[in-house]
Amino acid sequence: MEYHDAANRLFDLGRFGIRPGTASTADVLAHLGDPHESVDAVQIAGSNGKGSTARMVESILREAGYTVGLYTSPHLEDMRERIRVDGRKIPKSAITEFVDACDEYLTERGADGESPTFFEVSTAMALWHFAREDVDFAVLEVGIGGKLDATSVVDPIASAVTSVTLEHTGILGDTVEEIARDKAHVAGDQPLVTATDGEALAAIRDVAGDVVTVADGIDAAEAHDATGPAGDSAQHSPDVRVTYEGRVSHDEASVRIDIGPTLGCSLDGVVEGRTAAIGAHQAENAGVAVALACQLVDPTETELTRGLRNAHWPGRFEVMDTDPLVVLDGAHNPDACDQLARTLSTFEYDALHLIVGAMHDKEYAEMAAALPTPDAVVACRPTTDRAVDPAVLARVFEREGVDEVRTISAVRDAFEHALDSAGPDDAVVVAGSLYAVAEARTRYTTAPIPTRVRDVADARAALERANVTDEGVWRMRGKAVHRTVSLRLQERQSAYLKQELLSLGGECAISGLQREEQLVEAVCMGTLSQFRRLIQKLDAQPYGLSQVGTALQGALGIRIDGEAPPTEPTPPPWGESPAVMGILNVTPDSFHDGGRYDTVDAAVERAEAMVEAGASIVDVGGESTRPGAEPVSVEEEIDRVVPVIERIAELDAALSIDTRKAAVAEAALDAGAEIVNDVSGLSDPEMRFVAADHDATLIVMHSLDAPVDPDREVTYDDVVTDVLADLSETVLLAERAGLDRDRIVVDPGLGFGKSKPEEFELLSRLGDFRALGCPVLVGHSQKSMYEWVDQPAGERRAATVAATALAVDRGADVVRVHDVPENVAAVKTALATRDPPAYDERREGSQ
Repeated sequence: MEYHDAANRLFDLGRFGIRPGTASTADVLAHLGDPHESVDAVQIAGSNGKGSTARMVESILREAGYTVGLYTSPHLEDMRERIRVDGRKIPKSAITEFVDACDEYLTERGADGESPTFFEVSTAMALWHFAREDVDFAVLEVGIGGKLDATSVVDPIASAVTSVTLEHTGILGDTVEEIARDKAHVAGDQPLVTATDGEALAAIRDVAGDVVTVADGIDAAEAHDATGPAGDSAQHSPDVRVTYEGRVSHDEASVRIDIGPTLGCSLDGVVEGRTAAIGAHQAENAGVAVALACQLVDPTETELTRGLRNAHWPGRFEVMDTDPLVVLDGAHNPDACDQLARTLSTFEYDALHLIVGAMHDKEYAEMAAALPTPDAVVACRPTTDRAVDPAVLARVFEREGVDEVRTISAVRDAFEHALDSAGPDDAVVVAGSLYAVAEARTRYTTAPIPTRVRDVADARAALERANVTDEGVWRMRGKAVHRTVSLRLQERQSAYLKQELLSLGGECAISGLQREEQLVEAVCMGTLSQFRRLIQKLDAQPYGLSQVGTALQGALGIRIDGEAPPTEPTPPPWGESPAVMGILNVTPDSFHDGGRYDTVDAAVERAEAMVEAGASIVDVGGESTRPGAEPVSVEEEIDRVVPVIERIAELDAALSIDTRKAAVAEAALDAGAEIVNDVSGLSDPEMRFVAADHDATLIVMHSLDAPVDPDREVTYDDVVTDVLADLSETVLLAERAGLDRDRIVVDPGLGFGKSKPEEFELLSRLGDFRALGCPVLVGHSQKSMYEWVDQPAGERRAATVAATALAVDRGADVVRVHDVPENVAAVKTALATRDPPAYDERREGSQ
């Protein structure tokens, strides 16, 4: 069974509607041998905030050193987003294996008229995967309610109810009290944690018994004054008191969390930090997450604060830009819309442009009343059968008194219209459902990937990676040897694009997985002339296709009517030619040259020699990231690198600081560095802000661990596609801190958590990373990957030089190496071979 067959099999279960109860999920798990019985599960229910809270809990536990599974819904672009282990999506191969194991069972259940639903089977798959990955904890976001939700097949070791509002009244009950009672059934071994109050809290206490309360609370003295007898005050004063102290930037907020003694946590007292999500409601979510984490482990203050700050959750008041202010928020009920309005009120803007797409089973009239009053509304229809007619939404906002209301069916078209209409001081907000947010967010997360296709074998591999059926691969493999571009589109976009490209004589193969529920992979093949005509035909077409055309034009570098492509890159600060970055390890224990340059004089002499040999950048590092390396304190690392940087600041080269610590980066930048090389990919949440505040270039590397954990096994379906997806989100974080994309350099992370064949695959397809719109760095020098080509440690210079030439030929902007002269020669040879006239002209100009 291929992945597209397995995914389609699961999506087909979506035709069975919501079915309360756990029996069906339990039956699927019994068929698999009850894997959930070995999983320590944490259940989080609630009307709003449960997804954000689940992400915060997972992040705190990971910072504390645990392996954590996370199950959430819905997904934004890919079904696999729902099931993650330590942030990594479930592999396609695991989904295929799961469906293979369940296929006959599902057929039998269907024949009996008792087929499980998509959510039930997805829940079973998550627990099966978590058991196989031997996670320490599995954090489960409840779907609907609590008592009869599929996730309640587990016996949780900890649980929470974040909030309770009127929702799903046909299933859960007609009052807040009834709904709270239903949700309270997630109570497990520990006291149930909740941020509810009033009748909802009373109902939860009645069902769950022992409860830990979280609130923007009152102190014990105030509670005593309000209630009279001192003995009553405890039930009114929250166990965890949170204070929202406001935004510190457009995507972080300051919170204060007072952890009471009832949790039995060694951190009894006040913890102050930041959250990666803004809004007063997120402070309560953070309080719930902290209380749950303290029930499970005994986290340090650093683990709590870093965990909260690294808990990024796409589509939940996510600020994508500030000029104009662009916000994506999946608010889908009146209470969530009210929270959106409150959070938005903390920003200053002129006019509000609102794009709304909602589901027909939601209270969209009440949602419209709760949203901030817009100056202009565009009603749209997300690509799902559940979406309400845009004309109906438009009428609702007209009744709310909005003067400028229009309908544009496709979300991307509505979003682009609003962006075009907005001034730089306006606000553009997408809301109403996560489905609408998901489609709008593709503007920032999907880009055409020009694929290097030299022969039929390359063509076959490109098609198979896109999940094209076997028949499609056979039919198309010989037609992809001109220009080949891979895209991820909505289903209707891919169908239209294929039709148009075929009409021009090109070819387009589409994934066998073609569903409304996630993006479709398409491989477009044709000559540059055919692509040029395709781009012209897509201009002004519906469904966001004009934006697809613009992206294609930039990806392929096509000029139309003599005009440069829209994404003409800005030269990086080290010059237009690929740069050689010389490695200067001021350490005693780095894997290749540790101890050689660990005095200031030796380091300065080495830096001068590298620049003389042609290095454009010198990368100074004070901590080894080899496997098993001992960590270095911030103070010691600064003492190692800053004196060296101060001494070499006047060299004719850009200076880079190789560090994972924001405090070290800041000290180095103050001393004269201008580039930050972070091999941890922003594990320190302050790093992106330090780089932005200093207007520095930031290098972000893909890594799961730095240093590498040799015992961690990582499964990639396609290492290039998976690393691209991860780096795409990291780049977005850096952009949101204030860095322009041309000042963000991406490094695929050779030697960090990949196998030897995967590292060579990354090198082979390096050009794919240009789709991110960032300069690309390759750090390959003397690494163990060359064992695969029979090069022992200490004898890998020749292999490194060969790889440098290949990397430059495939589009690398920077090569990071130990041996500068040899690699400078390799860069020049690659450039001369790629375009001799251009190289000759550049050479003449430099003399």
